Amino acid sequence: MNKCPVERCLKVLKNKWTIFIVRDLLGGEKRFGELKKSINGVTKKVLSESLKHLENHNIVKRWSNNTFPLVVIYSLTPLGLSLKKILDDLAQWYIDNESELNF
Repeated sequence: MNKCPVERCLKVLKNKWTIFIVRDLLGGEKRFGELKKSINGVTKKVLSESLKHLENHNIVKRWSNNTFPLVVIYSLTPLGLSLKKILDDLAQWYIDNESELNF
């Protein structure tokens, strides 16, 4: 098994949708429908799978109010909140290098 920290980190973050979920939950807790609306292009299936993946890695916490209709809320754990600096650094890297990137 490869123990490269970057590779293992990317396995936790999995895909672009997980990054968008973390980005949106940095603003506070959200319901599934709110996340679906805020992440352009994600399907319900992929969003659900990505949230479960992040839950399994202790990045996202899911809780419900046990009422009818059931309300499920997602938020970041302290571990998930620690990703803020990484996302801020990625955004700053892009801003600093935008003119050199071929978009």
